[in-house]
Amino acid sequence: MRDLVYTGFMSLDGVVDSPGGGPGEGHRSGGWVVEDLEFVPEAWSLKSEELADTTALMFGRRSYEAFAPVWPGSEDHAAYKDLPKYVVSATLSEDALVGGWGPTTVLRSTEDVAALKEGEGGSIFIHGSAELARRLADAGLIDRYHLLVFPVLLGAGKGVFGRADRDKQMLTLRESESYSNGIMKLVYDVRR
Repeated sequence: MRDLVYTGFMSLDGVVDSPGGGPGEGHRSGGWVVEDLEFVPEAWSLKSEELADTTALMFGRRSYEAFAPVWPGSEDHAAYKDLPKYVVSATLSEDALVGGWGPTTVLRSTEDVAALKEGEGGSIFIHGSAELARRLADAGLIDRYHLLVFPVLLGAGKGVFGRADRDKQMLTLRESESYSNGIMKLVYDVRR
C-alpha cells in the first residue's frame, strides 16, 4: 500500500493557498510565504528531505494547471521532472497535459485514488491542491501531513482541513522543529 502525503505551506490560521503568487485566490494576501520574513535556509530543509521519499506527485486540476507550465523547466524542481504525476480531475482532458514532464495520468474520482494507493510503489506527495486534499482526507485516504507553518494570520483563503461536522481524526506527531524566523515544521501521521 502506498502512502499519500499532503505537503504544504500553511499560515497559522490554516490558509494554504497563494503562498508565492499574487491575489489569484480571491483575497489580498497572496504571496505571504516570500513577503516580510527573514530567509533561514534550514527552515526549507523539509522540502529537500521529501525528495528522498517522493515516488510520484498528485495534483488537483487547478494546481496542475498552475505548476505544469513552470515546474518542468525549474531547477528547483528538477528532481520531480521524470516522476509519475497524477492529476485528479473530472474535467481535465488528456490533450491538456503538459509533455516533457514525466508520465502523467488523469484520475477521475476518489475511488481511482484509493485504487492507486492499493498498488505497488512508494509515497505519493500532494503539492498545493487544498480542495483535493480535503476531499481525500474526508475519504480517509491521506496518511501523513508535512506542514511548514508560517507566523502569519491571513483571515481569508483556502484551507486543507474541512470545517464539516465529522468524527475527529487523531494525528501522531512524527517530527517537529521551529526556526528563528518563526516558521515551524510539523510532520504528522494520520492515526487509523
